[in-house]
Amino acid sequence: MLTSERALWIYRKMWEIRRFEETAWTLYCENRIYGSVHLYIGEEAIAASVCSYMTPEDKITSTHRGHGHCIAKGGTLKETLCEMMGRESGYCRGRGGSMHIADFSSGNLGANGTVGGGVPIAVGAAMAQKMKKEPHFSAAFFGDGASNQGGVHESMNMAAIWKLPMLFVCENNGYALSTSAGYGCSAKPISRRAEAYDMRGYTVDGNDVVAICETMDEIVPHLLEGKGPVLLECVTGRWMGHWTGDPQNYRSKEEIAQWQEKCPIKRLRAYMLANGLADAATLDEIEQAVSAEMEEAVTYAEGCAYPDPARVAEGIFYEEGDVE
Repeated sequence: MLTSERALWIYRKMWEIRRFEETAWTLYCENRIYGSVHLYIGEEAIAASVCSYMTPEDKITSTHRGHGHCIAKGGTLKETLCEMMGRESGYCRGRGGSMHIADFSSGNLGANGTVGGGVPIAVGAAMAQKMKKEPHFSAAFFGDGASNQGGVHESMNMAAIWKLPMLFVCENNGYALSTSAGYGCSAKPISRRAEAYDMRGYTVDGNDVVAICETMDEIVPHLLEGKGPVLLECVTGRWMGHWTGDPQNYRSKEEIAQWQEKCPIKRLRAYMLANGLADAATLDEIEQAVSAEMEEAVTYAEGCAYPDPARVAEGIFYEEGDVE
């Protein structure tokens, strides 16, 4: 059941992600962010809904399209933007950039430029949680394309054998760069692959917060009771190209417009108003507050210093004494 408290939290997080990604696009077009970025616009409901069930002790791993996951897991707009803009005040001191943001304090073990590369890392975290008998779980976000990677299947097999508290979140946005999931994935829906590993599999509307939360209400107790991993497929659609320079010649404008009509933020707002979970004034205040916070983040990030070239290698290479 979606409570007012959870719905408001998710609504704010979705707006934070949406405003952040819109700002990232603007900054990129103005040459104020260097290098291309992979935007999460249209998929906000997945990260926000899943992470609403997590504490800082629960762990996630992310993808090359990872800004939304970082923010949903507790990342601030200021520090996330600083990292993308290569500033010392960023989460990885400006060394990681868009595709390698991590924040261990919030349980974000990091984004990954390797397709599917974060999944084995999350399984390792889940193994540690089980060995320490911690009442927590780990989640790995990955796409439909990554669902075909060998490392992802090996991770599912291992998690199932050891009944780890591990949630595999497949964000099926329809395309692995330009290859459609209908062509590139043998299993339809992708959640059917869970059967091969003797674990639970769910497919939900990834733009419907209510559907995701109702499913998470079943998943979380299952994970924490030691009953093994779960595969959650969230069917969604990205509004933008695979990356900022993608002309999207592989799909029609009509298809993009159809996904925009299914905007997860508008859908949650309508649901909250219709079911008395919030009033319009409260939701408007959230939107205005987030927009102001995003503007402050841009001013803050542009005022922060770049890393000192003399210290650029710090934190990159292991040195004796770094780990006690």
